[in-house]
Amino acid sequence: MSVRVLAALLVLLVMPALGRAQGYAGLGAEAGEGFAAVTRPADLRFPRDHGPHPEFRIEWWYLTAALTGEDGAAYGVQWTLFRVAARPGPEEAGWASGQIWIGHAAVTSAARHAHATRYARGGVGQAGARAAPFAAWIDDWALESRAGPGADGMAAVRVTASGPDFGFALEGAATGPLVRHGEAGFSLKAAAGQASYYYSQPFLRLAGTVSLGGEAVAVTGTGWIDREWSSQQMSPDQQGWDWFSLHLDDGRRLMAYRLRERVGPSHAFGTWIEADGTARALGAGEIVMEPTAWAEVAGRRLPVGWRLEAPGIGLAVDTAAVNAQSWMGGDFPYWEGPIRVTGSHPGRGYLELVGY
Repeated sequence: MSVRVLAALLVLLVMPALGRAQGYAGLGAEAGEGFAAVTRPADLRFPRDHGPHPEFRIEWWYLTAALTGEDGAAYGVQWTLFRVAARPGPEEAGWASGQIWIGHAAVTSAARHAHATRYARGGVGQAGARAAPFAAWIDDWALESRAGPGADGMAAVRVTASGPDFGFALEGAATGPLVRHGEAGFSLKAAAGQASYYYSQPFLRLAGTVSLGGEAVAVTGTGWIDREWSSQQMSPDQQGWDWFSLHLDDGRRLMAYRLRERVGPSHAFGTWIEADGTARALGAGEIVMEPTAWAEVAGRRLPVGWRLEAPGIGLAVDTAAVNAQSWMGGDFPYWEGPIRVTGSHPGRGYLELVGY
């Protein structure tokens, strides 16, 4: 049995339900004894927190990019590395390791969406992350720093991945600072106290190439890196989430999401980011997210068009998917793809739909 098959089986043991009964992929399940809790106040430090946090049950390094090709077409790129812990504690060598790594990558155009998944067991060097110099990798897929001495590790990056029908290699530099979400990086997810530590680098300017079906295209555009870690990301009463990262034409950014409650209303939250990096948290009632268009995708009816309104900041925008069939199949299926933004603050970005 291959290492990847064993890793996949271990993931299913770690997250036994894929857990609609306990939140998406078991993220609503109690973490168990020994895992660290997310508490106030957040104490995020860099470069330390660019690296892994094995005392927590789950975390991810996550890049999305909204791109334009030399052919004038819109493209999207996703690169994600997940770390899942079977038990708390530091990374151990070889088969003693309790860390499991999962990689997701995709390229999307208006006509096509290609994606791949990779698995790795920790402790053997096949996958991992480090704080300085910053790097996260699984096999030959990598998100790694190209920043110079003294600069933040995410101030300049290179990201690469490939699959049977796609590939990408992008490099870029940040034009603004890291942004902490919620309460200085403490992101409350549920009334019962479930939370994560959460920050982003939303100011990347990227250039490079993408390929779909063997055709390579030069691209430029904007990128967004998300970093989040927790031991219980959701409440058992929540079934999934809808998440946006928007790059607006006036230089501002918006992160917005709602965790969907099984009973009662689902409240949206977010972060409004000025062009200089100044951030304002948007709490319950300050931003409203409503679906406006639906599509049949992989046997599911998904909301692929949205209206976002936040009167306090003068925001009233509509989003539309570049490709409504941007389905990430596999053991943890979800929708992820680039979007166009029109209205008060035109731009582009990414949408993620989880738990449908």
